[in-house]
Amino acid sequence: MEQGHADSAADSGAPIVTTVAVVGAGMSGLVAARQLRRQGIAVLVLESAERPGGRLLAETSALGSRLDLGGQWVGHGHHRLEALAAEMRTEVYPMRTPGRPDFIEGSRTIPATSPAVLTAGAVLMAWEIRTRWAAPRRWASQTVDAWLSRVPGRRARRLLQVLLSVTSTADLDRYSMHALAEAVRYQGGLTVMMATKGGAQEKLIAEGAGTLTERLATEPGARVLTSHRVTNIRQDDDGVTLVTTSGTVRADRTIVTVPPPMSARIAYDPPLPASRAALERNTYMGSVCKAVAVYGRPFWRDRRGHAEFILLDRPGGAVFDTSPPDGPGHLCILVAGSEARELDQLSVEDRRQALLRPLVPHLGPEVLAPAGWHEKSWHLDEHVGGGYAALASPGSTDGYFPMPSEPIGAIHWAGTETAHEHAGYIEGAIESGERAAREVIESLTRNEGRADEG
Repeated sequence: MEQGHADSAADSGAPIVTTVAVVGAGMSGLVAARQLRRQGIAVLVLESAERPGGRLLAETSALGSRLDLGGQWVGHGHHRLEALAAEMRTEVYPMRTPGRPDFIEGSRTIPATSPAVLTAGAVLMAWEIRTRWAAPRRWASQTVDAWLSRVPGRRARRLLQVLLSVTSTADLDRYSMHALAEAVRYQGGLTVMMATKGGAQEKLIAEGAGTLTERLATEPGARVLTSHRVTNIRQDDDGVTLVTTSGTVRADRTIVTVPPPMSARIAYDPPLPASRAALERNTYMGSVCKAVAVYGRPFWRDRRGHAEFILLDRPGGAVFDTSPPDGPGHLCILVAGSEARELDQLSVEDRRQALLRPLVPHLGPEVLAPAGWHEKSWHLDEHVGGGYAALASPGSTDGYFPMPSEPIGAIHWAGTETAHEHAGYIEGAIESGERAAREVIESLTRNEGRADEG
């Protein structure tokens, strides 16, 4: 990572001068910067955290395997992500899955033919059929939680609550039925959103998806400044001035890649248009705790054949077998919404027990003794704000996918929320970075043309 020139300028107090400044070193920002560099355009990436990656984060286990604590899945049709993974010489492999998770409550596995599962399935099917047409406007103020309260049967309600919470990472009492319906319509249906094989959780990257952003940030010519949180963006006739916690940057154009609730922390001069300000004001980041337990081998395959569950006890969540092809064993656990925040009150050891102990009746006592334990509560990350993506507040139609990305003067917008395909996923982040880079290149070219005419 080439930082010498930029660091020396910051240390001297003089503004750093570049053609394009990218705010945020997540996947979208790093892809945009890469596309610009390939066109010979000087670009600088400003990241508030001490590391690049944004909502992607890979770690190495005590057994030498790589695992993702952030975004990780390569979904069906995520061609840009597969191409990037191949270019980076990483291995994409199909996730080990039974095709449908087991629903477990205490020591019981709830049969697929149980009244609760059949009721929940019928409700989801009827609701998804309804969302193929425009969702009723009254749904904009009706929360998912209020809608669930009318579903018959405690267990059916709980099953739907956990499924929808993990899928969206929303507090269901802060998530409108209209927003959920529009998200489902955009993604092509709940089946696609929730499915493993043939769905959004189809494949994994053996080296970790977070490895891709690590490598993008250290490519030849990459200029990424970490611990540079942007606090102000000022526009004038000649470009933009970005004030950061570690210095000032002057650029012709800027691309803001952080999600709207996080870009709201930046002061803009002149102020943003009312529509953009409303988007930032009426969206919030989801809450999610992700944990990965590492074992010498995926022993559960001998006992049960798979380890894909929806946990109905509290904390509710989802469990996946994300073991790499040659081992060791990885169990990925996701808890979302208010139940993710409840886990914040526990110690690491108590949190580990709370997440692993419900699996003992189904996988055996070995599950309580992992060789490694990795966890991340994304809603506690001050630089990211939460995950998986920004969500619309009840009563508002701002914040639906794809979120607006029209340039405002010299400010361009990216981030997975703005993608026209697969928003909310890594694939969407890549698409948005490529699109924003094209917009900037076209804008600079037009500007040069006008200068030549002058």
